Amino acid sequence: MPETENRPSFPARAVITGGMPYGNKNLHFGHIGGVFVPADFFARFLRDRIGSENVLFVSGTDCYGSPIMEGYRKKVENEGYAGTIEDYVRANHDAQKAALDAYGISLDLFAGSGLEPARDVHAQVSDEVIRRLHERGFLKRRSTRQFYDVEAGQFLNGRQVQGRCPVRGCKSEKAYADECDLGHQFDPEELIAPVSQLTGTTPELRPVDNWYFDLPAFRDELERLMDEWDADPQVRAIVTKTVRESLVDPVIYVQTKFRAAYDEVADRLPEHTLAEAEGGQQSFSLTFAGWEERDEAREVLEAAGIRFRTGKCLLPFRITGNIEWGVPAPELDGLGGLTVWCWPESLWAPISFTRTALGLAPEGRYSSADWRDWWCADDAAVYQFIGQDNIYFYCVAQPALWEALDWGLFQDTPIANYHILFMNKKASSSGKIAPPMAAELLEHYTAEQLRAHWLSLGLDQKAVSFSPKAFDTSVSHKDKATGADVLVRDDPRVVDPALKESAFLTNIFNRLARSCLYGAANVCDGHLPRVAPSAEAQDAAREATLAFERLAHDFDAHGALAVAEDFCRAANKRWDDASRAAKGDDAAYEAALADAFRALRTVTLLMHPCVPDGCERICEHLGFSAREFFGWDHALDGVLELAAARGEKPEEHRIVPLPPRFDFFEKHPSQVKGR
Repeated sequence: MPETENRPSFPARAVITGGMPYGNKNLHFGHIGGVFVPADFFARFLRDRIGSENVLFVSGTDCYGSPIMEGYRKKVENEGYAGTIEDYVRANHDAQKAALDAYGISLDLFAGSGLEPARDVHAQVSDEVIRRLHERGFLKRRSTRQFYDVEAGQFLNGRQVQGRCPVRGCKSEKAYADECDLGHQFDPEELIAPVSQLTGTTPELRPVDNWYFDLPAFRDELERLMDEWDADPQVRAIVTKTVRESLVDPVIYVQTKFRAAYDEVADRLPEHTLAEAEGGQQSFSLTFAGWEERDEAREVLEAAGIRFRTGKCLLPFRITGNIEWGVPAPELDGLGGLTVWCWPESLWAPISFTRTALGLAPEGRYSSADWRDWWCADDAAVYQFIGQDNIYFYCVAQPALWEALDWGLFQDTPIANYHILFMNKKASSSGKIAPPMAAELLEHYTAEQLRAHWLSLGLDQKAVSFSPKAFDTSVSHKDKATGADVLVRDDPRVVDPALKESAFLTNIFNRLARSCLYGAANVCDGHLPRVAPSAEAQDAAREATLAFERLAHDFDAHGALAVAEDFCRAANKRWDDASRAAKGDDAAYEAALADAFRALRTVTLLMHPCVPDGCERICEHLGFSAREFFGWDHALDGVLELAAARGEKPEEHRIVPLPPRFDFFEKHPSQVKGR
């Protein structure tokens, strides 16, 4: 592709990952719209930009851990399910894969951490990682207390205990043994009002030994990385802001009413700094040099009956656990019989999936069969698309783990989207507001309508509501004639917010494509226009292509699609004006058609990562292969240059005839009147 000043640079090879869904559920709209569609947009763009042999898009089902165990237990007890836990996970994995396929998510591999073909590879990688961390002195054996249900006579896994999050400022009422549903980490002893989900009783805390990664030792490295990410336009501000919240000294917040009680035990606490309550605050703070001193102070305060809450800080990151359904952990220093906690092994699962995908691929499919050329080479990059709630794991724990391993793993580029809300509220498959499942939406919308809508929401900038009219149960008004309440979804006068982008596809983009192809059949005898497009049309196409490339490089799908849409609308207006003025003048009409073809080529190239099926149909009717049309080596060229690269003159390049009233971007059948 011709060089132009200020063009963004791209890696020689790239891995794109999408956050792994748990193996106890199917996918709802948030999984697809908030993570996988944005990841797919970038993966498809990058395949066009640097070649499909240089791009690996991998993800998979997070098969192990307490959420899966608890889901399986409930299915057996409540529904009489007779399959094994692996059968349960496999069924959910297959349903997830079907949902991803239905939305055109072009994964090279959607595997499962506990399912073939990736299971054995993932177990091997897990073993290698843990042994390496131990050899390098970054694993610490800790005796911590785990919840035990006396009535049930068993230890409880993380999801079998629920209470309130102890982290100051967090309002989550759905906290588990050591993390809340908003991603905050804490020790089990800190969980407020714990309740066993097995018996409804208050569980006891009993000691167990596990391996922990010395995450606090990497505070300086993480602070340096945040400085780098602050200067990197590809890393969103929400990432560094969230990470820096944990890169602080450990703090305990004590209610002011316990000030006298604190004074009595202050000399028994480790060295700390006291900050008095100010400006109406209800607590004073105690700052400690490290987490160990803070935990020592907690014990003293608890013994004195003083209520407190802790702030965010770096804590040892648990690597192993003692639940049965997990990747076996190697025996180290006589401590065996453990499994790997699901969160750390999910962080290196993309490496396992990369190795699996390369091992399964036919020779020559990818530019390198060595996973290190994708994860360690200077000319490669890894892009991880995640939800806002997972920043702690992927942007705090993972970078520190990569540094500790010293395998030459470069720090991945995290692309964290804000929450995609449902009807302006945060929805969760395990919360009070149940979101529509991905498959349900396809009963009312096409996949490409939804892809375009989700990408246009601008989740890189803020949390945005997804408010599909077909699922809106709010009352909008009383009908004047009957006085009855009318639901928004039943009122034909209310425009569906989810179809805003569809109007562009079905009206503007579709019309430009039809105008070109029908026009060429009528005036050019079914071949390309023989005249070159105007300088104005050429410049507009070039400007739009370069602007789109910059925005796509920076993961701004919202901005990139706005460029494509504005360009297409302007081209359509130019065509309307020129074709109307050229009535009866075939030469002028062909000149107008040349400009329209130039615009269609560019719009189709730019929209390809968003709505691939419709764009590939346009490409077929233009008479080009997908590789030559969508490859960015000729992104600044029009159809005449593409034909010339084949050695064809315009009159020699035949277009594929278009049937009457053909639509490249169809509406869902439910949206067509009379059906």
